[in-house]
Amino acid sequence: MRIKQRLAFLSAAALLLASVLSACGQDGGGSANGTGQTDAGKKQEAPTEISIMTMYYTPEPPGEDNVVVKEIEKRTNTKLKITWVSPNSYTDKVNVTLASGDIPDLMLLDDPFHAQVRMMVAQGAFWDITPYLKDYPNLSKYPAETWNNTKQADGKNYGIPRVRPVEGGGYIYIRKDWLDKLGLTVPQTTDEFYDVMKAFTDRDPDGNGKDDTIGFVGFVDQTGMSYFTQLQNTFNKVNSDWKLVDGKLVNVNLLPGTRETLVWLNKAYKEKVIPEDFAVLKNTQAKDLLKSNRGGAFQDTVEAAWEPTEELRKSDPKADFLPLVGLNGYSNRDSGFFGMFAIPKKVPEEKMKKLLQFMDYGASDEGYDLAAYGFEGVHYTQKDGIYTATEQAKKDIVAQGAFGQIFGKYDKYLRAYRVGMPPDVLERNKKIIDEKTKISVPDPSVGLNSDTNTKSGPELRKKIQDLKTKIIIGKEPISAWDDYVNKLKTDPDMVKITNELNESYQKRMAGAQ
Repeated sequence: MRIKQRLAFLSAAALLLASVLSACGQDGGGSANGTGQTDAGKKQEAPTEISIMTMYYTPEPPGEDNVVVKEIEKRTNTKLKITWVSPNSYTDKVNVTLASGDIPDLMLLDDPFHAQVRMMVAQGAFWDITPYLKDYPNLSKYPAETWNNTKQADGKNYGIPRVRPVEGGGYIYIRKDWLDKLGLTVPQTTDEFYDVMKAFTDRDPDGNGKDDTIGFVGFVDQTGMSYFTQLQNTFNKVNSDWKLVDGKLVNVNLLPGTRETLVWLNKAYKEKVIPEDFAVLKNTQAKDLLKSNRGGAFQDTVEAAWEPTEELRKSDPKADFLPLVGLNGYSNRDSGFFGMFAIPKKVPEEKMKKLLQFMDYGASDEGYDLAAYGFEGVHYTQKDGIYTATEQAKKDIVAQGAFGQIFGKYDKYLRAYRVGMPPDVLERNKKIIDEKTKISVPDPSVGLNSDTNTKSGPELRKKIQDLKTKIIIGKEPISAWDDYVNKLKTDPDMVKITNELNESYQKRMAGAQ
């Protein structure tokens, strides 16, 4: 793996030499010609003008004179007009732009299955790129799950996914050094996990002589299990609120695993294995517990375990949060995307192909590395295979959070590395991701539509979570959950949501064949 793919760069810098490029797709790099450099003796085509709307995560968005933008224009023979939008207001901007009809050539849809997007797809507003993808080798390297999970109701792809790895998503990680100190082994089941968390709570693993540690740091919100979600998913063995049972989708709240989760958490609450204020705890507060040497476990991505580890190692070099491969023979598999770039049908077919060629270049090693990291020696340095951003990168706004939000290359180990992580932790994380692949379970409901769920789902989820929270803290007995589940099975909204999602699932499966 090329480690630099995961760097959280913050910005971009001055131009270096442009490479002489081969045709796109021959070695994963090269120009995007018809958009790139021409062969000797051939007339240079006029640059293809491309309008793009996307988000940015840098302090400021790149300007028109950004050195990476200019170099990409040069290498792809394009003229880019990019509308950069803050993620804080991106959803609103998408809604306004779609409603206006003035849609850019490449538009990032952060929610490809929003009701407005579905409607416009049905009306023929976007290009079906499915039959063209075979001609773009770098885009074709995206995982099959990434493409399958972005298919619309008719089983076709109407956008280029913003690719993400399917393994390494948010799951449980624990204090390995506390395990070692207490003579415990890495838990393999939810029962063993409970015993470890109880020991972390009761047996003074930090050695300060105080009763101040919490085994499992997690919390819920008003509409779901939030940072206890993967515990519930583990009991149900599915990364979703819906599980395929005998070929049909069933809501997990009707399954025994959810009841087992509530029993587990109620016991944990009584024995102070989870925070007493879990119902109101915020993410930043939870992380503070980890970084202050008080928390023994948390839920986050594989590489995110390095964040509290790095902080703790400032005072304790042996501190170590270990991402678990899984529990009960289960781990979670993610959808493989975060939004997609759609092309409006008003774009002529020939230009649409050039847009695909442009994005195919961005999925190559050369294209993505330039977009996300800039120029070696200017924007990053390398030592022992690890790449580090320079101050010039910050000044020039060269970052994954900038043009790296447009170009995307698939990297199985994207969630293995964070800046500053030592090689031994990186290699361990890669092995953990490899092991997760053997047992991970996906979400079968990704992209499915239920109008009733859109309308009534939020209120229903609030009612469900309210009862779950009351059961965890002991305000209601577990028998109250049993009674509620029996009612939920015949609840009109739940019945409609279940039927509509199953109809959507069958339709998409038929369209994909």
